[in-house]
Amino acid sequence: MNLKEIKEILCLMNENNLNEIEIERDGLKLKLKKSMGQEMVVRAAGPETHYAVESIPAPKAAAAAAAPQTAAEPKNGKGEIKSPMVGTFYRSPSPEAEPFVEVGQTVEVGQVVCIVEAMKLMNEIKSEIRGKITEVAVQNGEPVEFGQALFIVDPL
Repeated sequence: MNLKEIKEILCLMNENNLNEIEIERDGLKLKLKKSMGQEMVVRAAGPETHYAVESIPAPKAAAAAAAPQTAAEPKNGKGEIKSPMVGTFYRSPSPEAEPFVEVGQTVEVGQVVCIVEAMKLMNEIKSEIRGKITEVAVQNGEPVEFGQALFIVDPL
């Protein structure tokens, strides 16, 4: 299986709104999985496998449909900014830099609030809710799970 065939499979996944596919052929195991409609994650394993990991934007409709999953409004009236993927949580772009957001700060929709590192890719996480940050739910450098609350927000 070559890179061109993998790209064709990615296009077919997007056209058919598939979230995950796993193929095994000639000793090569290929697993393609969308991560919250934002990017395609490629993992390949097998003899002499040398594929690069490539992020490919998903269709806009899929990204719009995924938006409610990253920002939810719990019953207590507070909103949450949730992790769209498994990875490592970072509050700032580098160890020396100031955090993207602080408790008490107002965030706008689309504002970068943190980074989640997954497979050596730094993914900027943007707020899907406008409001005031009331709590940072994760410590810097901690692993996070898909759907885990990163920030608690008082919606405005």
